[in-house]
Amino acid sequence: MQTPSQDAGQPLAGRREWIGLGVLSIACLIYSMDLSILFLATPAIVADLDPSASQLLWINDIYGFMVAGFLVTMGTLGDRIGRRRVLLIGAFAFGVASALAAFSSTAQQLIVSRALLGIAGATIAPSTLSLIVNLFRNDAERNRAIGVWGTAFSLGGLIGPLLGGFLLQHFHWGAVFLINIPVMLVLLLVAPRLLPEYKSPDGARLDLPSVFLSLATVLPIIYGLKHMAADGFHLRHLLPIAAGFAFGWLFARRQQTLSHPLIDLKLFHIPAFTASLLVNLAGMFFVFGVFLYQNLFLQFVLGLSPLEAALWSVPSSIVFTVMSLQAYRFTNRFGPVRTVLLGLVVNAAGTLVMAVAAWFENIYGVLGATMIIAVGFVPVVLTTTGLIVGTAPPERSGSASAISETSAEFGGALGIALLGSFGTLIYRMLMGGVDVAGLAPAEAAAVKATIGGAVDTARTLGVDVLGEAAVPAWLEAARQSFSNGFAASCLLASVTLLALAAVARGIYARAHIDEKAIAAAH
Repeated sequence: MQTPSQDAGQPLAGRREWIGLGVLSIACLIYSMDLSILFLATPAIVADLDPSASQLLWINDIYGFMVAGFLVTMGTLGDRIGRRRVLLIGAFAFGVASALAAFSSTAQQLIVSRALLGIAGATIAPSTLSLIVNLFRNDAERNRAIGVWGTAFSLGGLIGPLLGGFLLQHFHWGAVFLINIPVMLVLLLVAPRLLPEYKSPDGARLDLPSVFLSLATVLPIIYGLKHMAADGFHLRHLLPIAAGFAFGWLFARRQQTLSHPLIDLKLFHIPAFTASLLVNLAGMFFVFGVFLYQNLFLQFVLGLSPLEAALWSVPSSIVFTVMSLQAYRFTNRFGPVRTVLLGLVVNAAGTLVMAVAAWFENIYGVLGATMIIAVGFVPVVLTTTGLIVGTAPPERSGSASAISETSAEFGGALGIALLGSFGTLIYRMLMGGVDVAGLAPAEAAAVKATIGGAVDTARTLGVDVLGEAAVPAWLEAARQSFSNGFAASCLLASVTLLALAAVARGIYARAHIDEKAIAAAH
């Protein structure tokens, strides 16, 4: 294993580089916060702007859709015209869009502002990650820097709701957007002094038809998966997904004919790149899917209020944040491949413990399993991220960063949709023979469809679902059925993660990744 002092030809970073990393991390924290901070502001927005149900859905979802859709375009644009330049343009646009969102007077204005925020936000993740590759040439230091970068995302998800709650307690809902502006101003002032510029030597223009095809690929698939997760499996959700895959086929065909493609498909011929991308996507798939179940379990099965569920989840969130800061130690100590493989095994053990805890409906077991998952998951995701950008040619690191972020978006959406559908299927099978006599047909259908429907029906009937009073037999059966579906999904995740570790081991072995020098993969 190499230490920083042993990395011949790889200069150590100085104070300027580490301060630059801090600036990049703050930008990432704001980007991450905007994914979650709006949830608490929704009631105030509804009271002020009176959006329709459809408009409210778009207010919440449009930011994530635009980020996912434009990641590849912005990552490749950074390679072409300069990564620092794209980051600064995005920071300026993010500040302007934040002001527009804060002072929106109609739901339509807020939707447009959130869409612009998403497009601007799509510049941040790939630009910051590819700039880290330029700032930190030493492998061990780069691993540590990527850990700090990942910590910013974890902290954003943790701080967002807390900061949002504080601001909403004292200010207008627009304050949740106005806090972005001073951070972006600082980035605009200091980035030109601290961050180096880098762009591909060829400087080719973007192929606009490829940009359109990439959007037509990503947006329908993300849209279909998110609605499948929210509404359950319906054939109508397969239409946008199928359309997205059709456009994806056209996109891939076009890339093969271009001298300067939007995505260089040759990157996928690098075994370490492909294996790391697969592991990264699968890690997001199972973690997002399992955490969806965990949140529903705490509230619908154990009867916790949303605030109580959030407080119970704080310890595991802290473990995720701490592990993000410390993940580089594992990578530098054990090497990237062993870190990934061991992390997958630990992750599988965590989901197995989660399955047992869910079966017995034990809150301590569920939250303890979450911490085990964090110990395995965080080093895996950050290490594979490092491998993805580290094995790509330097002139393609912006594009590689964008592919990494897009795969994470796909993985999370897939996990929520497919694991959620799997658990719902088990729930409905188990609830098929439950006696719901005394309920109206619509109520009985809702009870047998989802755990949310069962709890909402109980509340409508005046049942104290958050108290300790006796509940109807059908509600108890619904909770047990959901817990069994949760346990089955976690068991499936555990087995699949072990299989993935075996597959990844074979691919990494064929890639001849030198544990002592990732640079050898260039």
